Formats: sequence, structure tokens, C-alpha cells
Amino acid sequence: MDINDLRGLSTVFLMISFIGLCLWAYSRKRKKSFDEAANLPFAERDKELNRRTVEKEEQND
Repeated sequence: MDINDLRGLSTVFLMISFIGLCLWAYSRKRKKSFDEAANLPFAERDKELNRRTVEKEEQND
């Protein structure tokens, strides 16, 4: 086995790994968790806005 065989095997291994990662990332059963993760920054902002609104209402009372 020479260096060219090793390069070929590593290329095949990396290609299979990449395809597996793509299939995992775009599978239907992962969609829900990825959608939740994508909306996390907005959820934190909503909580902060809600907290500020409640504080303003309490000050006005």
C-alpha cells in the first residue's frame, strides 16, 4: 500500500462521511429540533420584551 492508496481511501471515507452528515442534517426527524434551535434567539428577545412590558405596566399602576 503506497501513499496514493491511502489518499484514495481517505477521499472515499470523507465523501461517505459528508454524505452521511448531509442525510442526518436534512432528515425529517431532525427538522423539529433544528427549527426550535433556529428560533431560540427570537424566544429570548420575546422574553426580554415581555419582562420590560410587565415592568412598565407595574410602574404605571
